[in-house]
This record gives sequence, structure tokens and C-alpha cells, in this order.
Amino acid sequence: MKLLLVMAVFAVLASIMTPARAEPVVADVSTHLVAITTGFTGTEVLVFGATDGEGDVAVVVRGPEREEVVRRKERLAGIWIHGESFHFARVPSFYAVAANKPLAEIAQPPVLARHQIGLENLRVAAEGRENEPEHKAFTQALVRLKQEQGLFPGKIGNVQFLGNQLFRATVAFPANVPVGTYTVEVFLLRKGEVAGAQTAPLVISKIGLGADIFLFAHRDAPIYGAIAIVMALVAGSGAAFLFRKA
Repeated sequence: MKLLLVMAVFAVLASIMTPARAEPVVADVSTHLVAITTGFTGTEVLVFGATDGEGDVAVVVRGPEREEVVRRKERLAGIWIHGESFHFARVPSFYAVAANKPLAEIAQPPVLARHQIGLENLRVAAEGRENEPEHKAFTQALVRLKQEQGLFPGKIGNVQFLGNQLFRATVAFPANVPVGTYTVEVFLLRKGEVAGAQTAPLVISKIGLGADIFLFAHRDAPIYGAIAIVMALVAGSGAAFLFRKA
């Protein structure tokens, strides 16, 4: 049923993509809200749209930006300790790319870098330390850590064309996907240059009891911490009592 609905939307998009239309590409997502409930194991969101003619399409999905700290571990007297660190600002909490061809085939490096298409073109500020020799190594470590968490998929997703104008791509979100407002950018490229682009919003939010606990933990962190400690003490005392009775 969902596929039929998407195909119907495709048909409408194709019908409105006339030569007189100002936008060379129109796009949207199958849902603008991903609800995280208890037992959430991840989900997929469909990105679809139409172009006003032939071209290549790249999709970039970005999560809400956050500050990140990358620390280097150093061995001192047989003990591993934290050494030099880099503080990064405005790091997307999630970043994924999909395209109908390898990125090198749809645009030159300067174009990809300008629009931050591809992990190697992602720009993150390092509090004025971008020119330091260690900046590249720490940036690569940041990307590697995000990849290990499943938040920066290293593999480029697949954009499929249905004919010359209609396209679709599926973006997978892991179970640990951060909440917040995401942006889905769709680029139409012709002869290696961006001919058109469109952005669609996507909100990932917790709902239900899990959301209430999440909000309470962030809004009243000291109280939440105190309650957690008390509950742990009660649970420990109860377990000790049961073992003594046994």
C-alpha cells in the first residue's frame, strides 16, 4: 500500500515538472516524524522526488549539530591516560549520503567540497586549530568513532531512477540515532555542477514513557541522578536481604 502511495506521488511530481517550472528538482520524504518508542530498533525513511530532465542526484542527510571532543590515549608508566584533545563544534550527530553514481563521477572535488557531499568533504570547526598539524588526524578519528557508532555510514547509499525523472533512495537510521531536527538535502547535478537543490525537514523524537524519562533526566539532572542512586541502593539492599534469607 505504501509503495502504491509513493508511486502515486511520483506521478504527480512528474506531471508538474514542466519546462516552465522554476525548480529543476522537487523532493520529499515518506515521513517527517520518526517516533522513538520503547523497543525501537531503527528505521528507514524513503526520499523521493522528480527532476525536470536527465541528471545525477545526490542525497545528504544531516542530524542536529553538536560539540564533540576527541582525546588521544597515551601510555605513561604502564598506564593509559588521556593525552592531547581536540574540541570540534557544529558536528552533525548523523551524516549519510546516497547517489545514483560514485561521487567522483557526478562532480569534481571542488563542487563536492563546496556542498559537503561525502564524508571526506565534511567540514567541522576545531576552535581555530584547523591549521595545526594534528587537525587532520583528529578529524579522521572523529569520523572513525562516528562510523563505529553507526552514525556516519561509510558506504554511499543508492539513488534509484525510475525512468529519466523519478528517483528514490532509502536512508537507514540505527537504533541509537540521536533525537532532534534533521535536514535532507537533495542535489541535482548536471555536467559536474549543481543545477538545483531542495531541502526537506525530518524530526526524530522520543514519545511515551521513554520520552518522559529522557526529558526529566535532561531537565532535572541532579534530581534524576539522586533518584537513580537511591533506587540502586534500594535494589542492592533488597538483593543482599534475599541472599541472607536464602
